[in-house]
Amino acid sequence: MTADRRDRAARIRELLGTEGEAVAANTKAFNAGRYDAVADLEDYDGTKDRARAIKEDAIERLPELIEELTDSVDANGGHVHRAEDAAAATAVIADIVDDAAGDTVVKSKSMTSEELDVNDVLAADGVDVWETDLGEFVIQLADEAPSHIVAPAIHRSREDIATLFESYFDLDAPPDTAADLVAIAREFLTDRIAEADVGMTGANFLVADTGTMALVTSEGNARKTVADTDVHIAVAGVEKIVPTVADLHPFVELLARSATGQSLTSYLTLLTPPSRSPTLDGDTPLGATDPDNEFHLVLVDNGRMALRDDPQLRETLYCIRCSACLNSCANFQHVGGHGFGGETYAGGIGTAWEAGVHSLDSAEDCGDYCTGCSRCVNQCPVEIDIPWLNQVVRDRINREGQAGFDWVYEGLVPDEEPGGLDPARRVFGNVGTIARLGSATAPVSNWVARRGIVRRVMDRLLGIDARRPLPTFERETLVDWFDDRGSTVQPGSAAREAVLYPDVYTNHIAVDRGKAALRALEAMDVHVRVPRAPESGRAPLSQGMIATAERQATATVDAMTPHLAAGRDVVVVEPSTLAMFRDDYANLLGSNPLAAESYDLFEYLYGRLANGGDLDALSRATGEAAVAYHAHCQQRTLGLATYTTTVLEALGYDVTTTSVECCGMAGSFGYKSEFYELSMAVGEDLTDDIDPDGRRLLASGTSCLEQLTAVFDRPAVHPVELVAP
Repeated sequence: MTADRRDRAARIRELLGTEGEAVAANTKAFNAGRYDAVADLEDYDGTKDRARAIKEDAIERLPELIEELTDSVDANGGHVHRAEDAAAATAVIADIVDDAAGDTVVKSKSMTSEELDVNDVLAADGVDVWETDLGEFVIQLADEAPSHIVAPAIHRSREDIATLFESYFDLDAPPDTAADLVAIAREFLTDRIAEADVGMTGANFLVADTGTMALVTSEGNARKTVADTDVHIAVAGVEKIVPTVADLHPFVELLARSATGQSLTSYLTLLTPPSRSPTLDGDTPLGATDPDNEFHLVLVDNGRMALRDDPQLRETLYCIRCSACLNSCANFQHVGGHGFGGETYAGGIGTAWEAGVHSLDSAEDCGDYCTGCSRCVNQCPVEIDIPWLNQVVRDRINREGQAGFDWVYEGLVPDEEPGGLDPARRVFGNVGTIARLGSATAPVSNWVARRGIVRRVMDRLLGIDARRPLPTFERETLVDWFDDRGSTVQPGSAAREAVLYPDVYTNHIAVDRGKAALRALEAMDVHVRVPRAPESGRAPLSQGMIATAERQATATVDAMTPHLAAGRDVVVVEPSTLAMFRDDYANLLGSNPLAAESYDLFEYLYGRLANGGDLDALSRATGEAAVAYHAHCQQRTLGLATYTTTVLEALGYDVTTTSVECCGMAGSFGYKSEFYELSMAVGEDLTDDIDPDGRRLLASGTSCLEQLTAVFDRPAVHPVELVAP
């Protein structure tokens, strides 16, 4: 293992041991709450669609909306300052504070101000800056960076915070309860707000036609920050603009639910500044314009307009900073933003933000933790394809240092991946070639791969962890076997005709699984073909090798097109391959001809049973009727997991399903030495759902089967191996 990999592995072990427990408890609670909260929302999917449409329209019209917002704020008596980058933004803020003779600035929570390093710039000018959000206040005292977009101190337990307060406030003993901690912070920060000259906020949304800003908070500190100071500075990225107040509605419905599982946040504040609170003037309604107050909106670009003009990363600007992608991510749940994070932003969406507003180096630190499992996609309230953004950034990182990456995205798509591509990514992205060689030279290839010296070399040079067993290649591939056997169901008499797609693993390694799938389909009166087909592109896409993935996707579509024209269905054993056919080809190719005609294996078996298939043609449960089934993460995203459990239950199996949404293996991720401990820590969550001494272990995905076998130290099998006659 290289020094960089050793350092990252050591950092992960440290985070697992120090912050992991608190991060896991909080993010999992938020995620569970989100499921409950969105279930209570009428037309959740429709609300997401409306939110997405508003953001698409706003970003498309962003230049004109910036002008409209500027005019509205000016008409209200405020001032708009457009800042091209972080330096320009902080210079403007420092000048405003200086003009106000400000010695003390109080702030409500703002990730954009974190992005700009506002606190450090003002402190260098001798200004006292105080965070009034409790979580931000905690990490300010601890001199730490936020570990979460919404809950910045999520990595700290109550006991940690009590010890911190005991030290900072010179208490006789650490406070006993959370209420005690809040009381101490409230008393201290109330005094800071009272003496402050300038109040600073972020903005969740800015309304172009009225100059109104929306603040969504849980503590009320933002209101006091505005009300108790005469100068209000709002710092916001240009992407926060929406056209009208009416456009806020779907976001109000979605934001708190997606962030913390609350149906509605504690405080939703709409201000049309310069404004005053009724706490200062009982005759003035909250949010009413007050010309005696001074308001400055610092509207920040800092790479956002470049993101807007980038067709592959534009979706980043649809983000409403809710943190659903963080809370639903198994890796983030174990290490938080201090691991799965960059210079400012964290979690799934953090990679694209880091690439846009900071650098590719910072994005790489964040993005390597993304496995592409896709569980964040369904959770995002504005339907951002976060794994695709991360692969785009990964692709650009791969190309950095070649000839730059601008030339790639100006229509000159290269025929080859960059020569300087990380060797480990090149190996994992070319598993099809390795599998073909492995099968052609088996069993010698398997014997060589098991040698200790070979594993040590692989660990050192490629970062393939020696603790993870390697797959065993079969000499006779599924395609070769089928060429000799053919289908037992003749096409003229068959109810359906289907192509069983031979993905790399099923074709070269899990050949018995492929044979079982074939037998199950034939039992449903399906004439099956197993053609020699190109790779789907999943492996190179997972490594950010987009040009290679695109070529493989094109070749696969070309190979499948004659079958589709002949009316044959495409049946897929491996869920990650099906995700390529259903979703990813649209990104790679601009269209998705396989989406409507490709099926998960058990989805297809269920369909055949519903259309006259004979259930008795499949194997019913016998003595091993109790099974524990873990659905593949992308299978869950596609909404297909229930087909497997339904068929198994119909056959008499007593099925327990796991609530763990990602097992942590995720293809190549679990093999990488720097991530091995994290992968296994995620996998250990399965033990909360499964009796290790009881039920037979089932899983649909190759990675899941490997992980279950490793975690429970006994074999796991694909469900089709139970039901095939």
